[in-house]
Amino acid sequence: MNTDVLPPETRIGQTALRVSELTEMSDFYQSVVGLTMLSRSDTTAVLDVEETPLLVLEHDPDALSRHQSGAGLFHNAFRVPSRAALGDALARIRERWHLDGASDHGVSEALYCTDPEGNGIEIYRDYPREDWPRGGNGCIRMGTYRLDLDPVDAAAEGNSGLPAGTDIGHVHLEVSSLEAFSEFYVDTIRFEVQTEMPDALFIGAGGYHHHLGANTWNHRSRPVGGKGLSWFEVVLPETEALDMIQDRTADSQYTVTETNDSISVTGPDEIEVRFRV
Repeated sequence: MNTDVLPPETRIGQTALRVSELTEMSDFYQSVVGLTMLSRSDTTAVLDVEETPLLVLEHDPDALSRHQSGAGLFHNAFRVPSRAALGDALARIRERWHLDGASDHGVSEALYCTDPEGNGIEIYRDYPREDWPRGGNGCIRMGTYRLDLDPVDAAAEGNSGLPAGTDIGHVHLEVSSLEAFSEFYVDTIRFEVQTEMPDALFIGAGGYHHHLGANTWNHRSRPVGGKGLSWFEVVLPETEALDMIQDRTADSQYTVTETNDSISVTGPDEIEVRFRV
């Protein structure tokens, strides 16, 4: 095992949002995004695709609105396996909500909207990896270009939910410092830098265009808090990788909590990231 970087099979697992209106948010993520309800209690809703949990909603009726200067979520990115699934998502958003934007990133085509409590959402599908544009140094060259929605619309098959194979492709964070983000997620956790842009950094494992993104575009200056991102999960393919992360974070400045099969680290901006096999 190469201990210098994360294993290629590393991926994002679940993400969790702290919400004030559990029923409204659960209904939105089912009817608009296309998730299904896996389990529900008075305090928590777990939403899934084909019994694979992807999104946890944690009810906190007293949670304050995310302060304008607070770090946290820029968007959760749901990756679908086909243009047909993206077309179905476009139809749901147009019929039941509103589309904020659509972009061709060179590596993917993506739709954007915002949930009822202000959390960003991306629904996207990747182009074949061999078609991703690269620079002379081998790094991936992502961009933001106009997406022609006509082919996406034409590919729709009329499905009301997300299909099997959908996952959380990446999580994009708003942070107070890209240097602190890089020190933790690249130098300590050992994700690899894939693309650098003005005031933004995109990192991944196994050559993926990004499992995590971070930006300082809105000049966030306070830790995460209030409604919005509660935690997100990184899934590793083997216990050796988890042990390596545990060793590297044990003596760090960040708070580490251990369970039988996972660790939780409160990283930069007090954002909690959970690691499990």
